Amino acid sequence: MSGVRAYHWGALAVQERVGVRELAEHVGRSIGAGVRDVAAAFLGLQPHLVVGAADASGRMWASLLTGPPGFVRATGPDRITVAGGLPAGDPLAGALATDGTRVGTIALDPRTRRRMRLNGTLETTGRGFAVRAEQVFANCPKYLQKRQPLELAAQGAGVLWRGPALTPGQERAVRAADTFFVATTAEADGVDASHRGGLPGFVEVLSPTELAWPDYAGNAMFLTLGNLTADPRAGLLFPDWESGAVLQLSGRAGTEFGADGSRRTRFRVESVVESLHPGRLLWSTPEYSPHLGSTTR
Repeated sequence: MSGVRAYHWGALAVQERVGVRELAEHVGRSIGAGVRDVAAAFLGLQPHLVVGAADASGRMWASLLTGPPGFVRATGPDRITVAGGLPAGDPLAGALATDGTRVGTIALDPRTRRRMRLNGTLETTGRGFAVRAEQVFANCPKYLQKRQPLELAAQGAGVLWRGPALTPGQERAVRAADTFFVATTAEADGVDASHRGGLPGFVEVLSPTELAWPDYAGNAMFLTLGNLTADPRAGLLFPDWESGAVLQLSGRAGTEFGADGSRRTRFRVESVVESLHPGRLLWSTPEYSPHLGSTTR
């Protein structure tokens, strides 16, 4: 693994509990600290990037940055740069303007069902920020919906709403979602940003302050569930691909393990931000992942 530590105790504990420790050790060899040529080429084509981090008060959030292809690029063997920043009012605007912030990033391309994660430490630059990579790896295309970009929306109202719980309209948006992103942390082991996908309705709204979703069979790493074992803080990002609206939630989460081997994450909402920013990218309706017809929980 080129000297990179793949897993901390939280991830190891979940792997042991589920019985995939040997497989996880094998998969973990794909985690490196360098940005390979194929990864650099992939990043240079992406029009958006999801970033997870903690704000000044310690709350975890996931945010979406959008720009023309090339706004994210590799500028060294273990370094990427991002031109520009977050829209005004985004809860991570301060964190992404602070040297030393631990961040997790995920670049997901709905056009090709490819994704890449890069976790590391932020450095501010004159044009935006850079991330010194500590973990870099690709994920399989499972549960990714296919979409095509349509247009940029020049107009937007910015932050529309802030509050401690979901409104009825936001509850409907969560129930309709087929994709969301989750940012988690294990403090000294850094921050990770990951993807969750499913058919609409796979995220349950139990109340205005509580959500739940199943954990589908994946790559056996259990980085997200491992982080939640070590630290319950989490940030969720629900993009509305067709309108460009974003719904950001911050709170705490934990994993429920069923006797039948199923797993479920339960999330307690503490803070909500809903936005419709100018310059957002609008996407087509989805072609659902073929894996969603046979999800194993």
